[in-house]
Amino acid sequence: MTLFSRNEFLERITKTKESMAKKGIEILVVCDPANMNYLTGYDGWSFYVPQAVLVIDDQEEPVWIGRGMDTNGAKHTAFLRPENAIGYPDDYVQSDIKHPMNFMADIIKEKGWAQKTIGVETDAYYYTA
Repeated sequence: MTLFSRNEFLERITKTKESMAKKGIEILVVCDPANMNYLTGYDGWSFYVPQAVLVIDDQEEPVWIGRGMDTNGAKHTAFLRPENAIGYPDDYVQSDIKHPMNFMADIIKEKGWAQKTIGVETDAYYYTA
């Protein structure tokens, strides 16, 4: 259940995409919890593990990617369609051989977005580019 209407979120995303276009960014990786909430309504205390919202230039909705056990929270608090809340398996958590950002990169490839220009937040406390 979101606190704002779907149209409010879509307006916020449109403004974000306009800013992205001015900078030549086709996918924006958003990791700051406040910014993820602003764009989707996602409200979870799961920022201690890697998670992100992907804003894609030619997609109406962003995609939330986070720990599998947090996916239901994303489906409950974000305005996103269920297929746009994607969880990674727990064997990515605290692994020396797998990282959630690799999972995210695989999703980007699977969706056919690998050739797009990717921008990332560089001022997010829980994420370092």
